[in-house]
Amino acid sequence: MTAIKHALQRDIFTPSDERLLSIVNVCKAGKKKKNCFLCATVTTERPVQVKVVKVKKSDKGDFYKRQIAWALRDLAVVDAKDAIKESPEFDLHFEKIYKWVASSTAEKNAFISCIWKLNQRYLRKKIDFVNVSSQLLEESVPSGENQSVTGGDEEAVDEYQELNAREEQDIEIMMEGCECAISNAEAFAEKLSRELQVLDGANIQSIMASEKQVNTLMQLLDEALKEVDQIELKLSSYEEMLQSVKEQMDQISESNHLIHLSNTNNVKLLSEIEFLVNHMDLAKGHIKALQEGDLASSRGIEACTNAADALLQCMNVALRPGHDMLLAVKQQQQRFSDLREHFARRLASHLNNVFVQQGHDQSSTLAQHSAELTLPNHHPFHRDLLRYAKLMEWLKSTDYGKYEGLTKNYMDYLSRLYEREIKDFFEVAKIKMTGTTKESKKFATLPRKESAVKQDPESLHGSSGKLTGSTSSLNKLSVQSSGNRRSQSSSLLDMGNMSASDLDVADRTKFDKIFEQVLSELEPLCLAEQDFISKFFKLQQHQNMSASMTEAEDVDGVSLSRQHSSGTLPPVSSEKDMIRQMMIKIFRCIEPELNNLIALGDKIDSFNSLYMLVKMSHHVWTAQNVDPASFLSTTLGNVLVTVKRNFDKCISNQIRQMEEVKISKKSKVGILPFVAEFEEFAGLAESIFKNAERRGDLDKAYTKLIRGVFVNVEKVANESQKTPRDVVMMENFHHIFATLSRLKISCLEAEKKEAKQKYTDHLQSYVIYSLGQPLEKLNHFFEGVEARVAQGIREEEVSYQLAFNKQELRKVIKEYPGKEVKKGLDNLYKKVDKHLCEEENLLQVVWHSMQDEFIRQYKHFEGLIARCYPGSGVTMEFTIQDILDYCSSIAQSH
Repeated sequence: MTAIKHALQRDIFTPSDERLLSIVNVCKAGKKKKNCFLCATVTTERPVQVKVVKVKKSDKGDFYKRQIAWALRDLAVVDAKDAIKESPEFDLHFEKIYKWVASSTAEKNAFISCIWKLNQRYLRKKIDFVNVSSQLLEESVPSGENQSVTGGDEEAVDEYQELNAREEQDIEIMMEGCECAISNAEAFAEKLSRELQVLDGANIQSIMASEKQVNTLMQLLDEALKEVDQIELKLSSYEEMLQSVKEQMDQISESNHLIHLSNTNNVKLLSEIEFLVNHMDLAKGHIKALQEGDLASSRGIEACTNAADALLQCMNVALRPGHDMLLAVKQQQQRFSDLREHFARRLASHLNNVFVQQGHDQSSTLAQHSAELTLPNHHPFHRDLLRYAKLMEWLKSTDYGKYEGLTKNYMDYLSRLYEREIKDFFEVAKIKMTGTTKESKKFATLPRKESAVKQDPESLHGSSGKLTGSTSSLNKLSVQSSGNRRSQSSSLLDMGNMSASDLDVADRTKFDKIFEQVLSELEPLCLAEQDFISKFFKLQQHQNMSASMTEAEDVDGVSLSRQHSSGTLPPVSSEKDMIRQMMIKIFRCIEPELNNLIALGDKIDSFNSLYMLVKMSHHVWTAQNVDPASFLSTTLGNVLVTVKRNFDKCISNQIRQMEEVKISKKSKVGILPFVAEFEEFAGLAESIFKNAERRGDLDKAYTKLIRGVFVNVEKVANESQKTPRDVVMMENFHHIFATLSRLKISCLEAEKKEAKQKYTDHLQSYVIYSLGQPLEKLNHFFEGVEARVAQGIREEEVSYQLAFNKQELRKVIKEYPGKEVKKGLDNLYKKVDKHLCEEENLLQVVWHSMQDEFIRQYKHFEGLIARCYPGSGVTMEFTIQDILDYCSSIAQSH
């Protein structure tokens, strides 16, 4: 162990300026034994730092490496496990507990003893030694002795103290003065001893010589004590003389205190009077403004506002204790209360008159908007009323009852005004959609599948996108018959009241613009009114209003929301709820009118639900970005639910009508109506939903529709009697594939591949089935040959079968000379021409496929003849080139 200790000191600790004091060989308790060393070290530089260092042998085993070091001050507990029974286990509690097993109990005890001594010498915070024998712990570590800290180690904990520069210089001078200082240490020591004795003698003589001076000093001290006694006697006499002066000064001080107290009371009384006068005195000008001020002019409103603020300050002044018991204060407070009541009545009456006047003045301007798809502008009225905003705030804080009454009156008058304006506005929109006023009123009673309504031919113009017109032009609106337009009784998009295919793109675009104009007019109207209500009635708008407010009702208890119909008024929990309730009361007709307009648009053309879904979704998204729980956002959201239901209903009806399609038994099927109409629907939908927020709804509808188209195409093909099933499937799936390829609808990529596969499969099936007819006997003969081979007869032995010998083969081949083959192919071409429709133009594609299949069969027959009838010299009476010439000639002749 001594060798290891010296090696560790040399290799690890000496380069770090540390001294190794104790070492113990340990391994971790409870684990596979991997020995290491715990070392107790101190630094050679001050301040001294004491550490416990873990040293481990390298993996190669040729040198030691320092693994981890802990400061001794971080050691909290040393647990020796058992103070009586010897055990090699011990624990060291640093930031966590480290459990160790020493190689021997002696090493463990020596290491713990060293830790204890280092703790006593260098640390203020003492370490807790648990289960350690008292014999290992010494009471103290003498600082003047060179003690061993390891129990058996010769190195001492005490540090060697170096000489300072002056001491070194003195020793050098002294040694230079003695020639034998270095060569003969004993002679140098004797010389130093003699000089020390001489110095001691000199010191004793000096002390004896100073005895007279000490006696003189003692005499001086005695004289000083006598002088102090005399001074004390004089001070006592002075104190007696000052005692009478003290009594007189006490009387003067008491008199001054009474004067000061009186002055303080006078100052406080003056301060109280000034406080009451300054804070509870209302200027005469303010009183006159409150009693007689003009509430119609801007100057009068400003004067009344300042006076009301001054009155409010006087009434809300924080009185000091006892002020409310003064009669003058009570009288002044009563006077303020009377002024407040009087002015509140005047203000409420004037604003009620303004509300009434606004209703009458605004109704006179409705005529100029009756022929235009625009809503009257309320900005001037809002601008005039906002002059009273501060007075409304004053009324809200001083007389909430009158403030609440004004709020209700405003909602009553304005709701009637907005109801007239909005109904007239929607009436104009319906006229422009349907064509005449009469038509818009009676449209709901039109019989099913009646002629389509011709829309207003007026142009849409203006930089703001508003739809404008005149009264004279409205009188020219008419309903035109749809006789000059194409119609299909089985139209996929016919919603049961009129044919959607009878409405051209211009009509649908015009409806889209009208609907957009309606929403564009309503949105700023609602936002402007909500902003005005917030500013005028001093209500705070919050961006994070609860979505549960969709169940709010108007103040009269009449349900105005789709989600709440209990007939009871929900409690107003905050000002944001009040804004919402006021908006619901004022604009209670918007949602029903929008629903009626949506129903009308849906009756005109079921495709309008696509336009309405896109437009309504965009406006809902815009409103939610401004305020996700505002009246406008909630109302448009409710209407969007209706639009989405109409859209879903449109898709469901289309699928239902696919299932109800009946085909004629006397004519060929061709492209099915719902396949053509799906193409029309998809083309229009792609143009409408380009960059739309609700693209996901269209993708879901596409999936439902295309599945319905696939299922019902197969259903019709199975029921077809005139046209072969493969032709119906081939033509319609080719049309579907062409449509999906052209439109590039990403969500229908799988269906596009499926349509192509079905088209290819049924084309091949139809070609194979049809080619069996031109060479029917030859086909049957070779099918019999293949059947014999399949039964196990060798191919070269087939010619020995009676039914399939060479003579029978020649007979069959003679029945199909070139002329007969061409005739059969010509008949096949005519039959295919009868099966296929002109719209899809697949005749040449099918004919080319039949040519390829015929050549493939020809090569197959030749192969069978070569294998089954070798050396017979039997060949077909026509060649592949003849087949190509026949097919080309037939195609050109037709």
